[in-house]
Amino acid sequence: MTTTLLQAPPSSEIHPDPPESATVLTVDDEPSVLNALRRVFRAQGIATLQATSAAEGLVLLKTHRVDLVISDMRMPEMDGARFLELVRNHDESIVRILLTGYADMSSTIAAINKGAIHRYIAKPWDDQDLVLVVREALTRRDLEKKNAELTSLTKRQNEQLRDINQTLESRVVARTAELQQINGMLDAAYEDLDKTFVLAVNVFSSLMEMRGGHPGHARRVADLSRETAKRLKLSERDVRDVYLAALVHDIGTIGFPDTMLKKPVSTYTADEHQRYRRHTIEGETALMALTQLQGVAKIVRQHHERVDGKGFPDGLAGTAITMGARIVAAASDLDELAHGALGELNLSVERVNSMLMGGVGTHYDKAVIEILLKVAEDLAAAAQNDVQIDAHDLRPGMVLARAVLSAKGATLLAAGYMFDERVVKQVTAFAEREGVRLTLWVKGDSLPPDVKRIESSRSES
Repeated sequence: MTTTLLQAPPSSEIHPDPPESATVLTVDDEPSVLNALRRVFRAQGIATLQATSAAEGLVLLKTHRVDLVISDMRMPEMDGARFLELVRNHDESIVRILLTGYADMSSTIAAINKGAIHRYIAKPWDDQDLVLVVREALTRRDLEKKNAELTSLTKRQNEQLRDINQTLESRVVARTAELQQINGMLDAAYEDLDKTFVLAVNVFSSLMEMRGGHPGHARRVADLSRETAKRLKLSERDVRDVYLAALVHDIGTIGFPDTMLKKPVSTYTADEHQRYRRHTIEGETALMALTQLQGVAKIVRQHHERVDGKGFPDGLAGTAITMGARIVAAASDLDELAHGALGELNLSVERVNSMLMGGVGTHYDKAVIEILLKVAEDLAAAAQNDVQIDAHDLRPGMVLARAVLSAKGATLLAAGYMFDERVVKQVTAFAEREGVRLTLWVKGDSLPPDVKRIESSRSES
């Protein structure tokens, strides 16, 4: 019979297999006990080491890998409880079992309470129960060891994942910053390209007007049309199309003979009128090849349509005419009436306004005319604040109030252009290189207080 503080499972249960290569150290000062233990464990395929004293057992612990220690309680020089405490100090993971008799019960309980041993087995023991206890202890130790290894591995992997995540986050941040920088550069490049494109259209418009004999007409119509489109709350893209269409709305007349270009439309002969009525189609054809001018081309084709359907070339009426075309048509007629292009005389502002209002419902859209006349009034008032300065006084941030034209009337810089340091240097260098006094009109609200103004009459540029 065997008595234990912790009862062993019934012998009928299936014995768990110990881990492979498990080693049990048995320590007892009686060789017969050691031999008996060795026979029991050998039959189970469990390797054993034997020591006849605690000191010998400690030596074996230093030279061999041991998974479980079974020690007798009563031994000379050092008892089993103290020995197992030293085993614990050597390697806490080693399973510690104490063999003891009933007379040693108080010492055994003290050893258990101090945490020095896992279990005790009373002498004499039952071989089957002993094997079962050892097998369970070794299996539990193996599971605890694997659990500790998995926990350590999980910890290392979590740390690695954290490092990887931090690295990825850093890379994402860096890549995002790089993409933002690239996008900023692309936006700046696109904006610069778009400005260059608009300036090119301005230059082309001025070249057309040099031949047509009506300098400034397209530019004035473009300014009127753009501001009218903004106040009618058109989209940014539509406002841009209206502005560009106004600059080139008469591109279809580029093939007209000089005699037609230099006289008012009201003085055209019948043949000239017939040719004139085709210029909107020819203008659309000239622009259709450019993808970015598709909307512009449509406005150019329709800018001589009338809201009552009696215009040309397609006889469109009302809202069938694109809003951009309705705006450009009214702005073009306003400027031509004021500057004598439609007739032989320039008309007063009051007369021009009266004629445009009289055309509401037949030629023009009422909403467009009401906004356009207010825009014309506001632009004229704003022009009173324009300031003329010498090119050498030009500073970055100033806004051009009136287009800079070449000697032959070609647009070099469009009105509304904001000067940057590069263009300021180019303008001043040009004036010095050519040895001329170059003056510019800039917006008064963009003029620094220390810049000298040039007093001059306010003639139309």
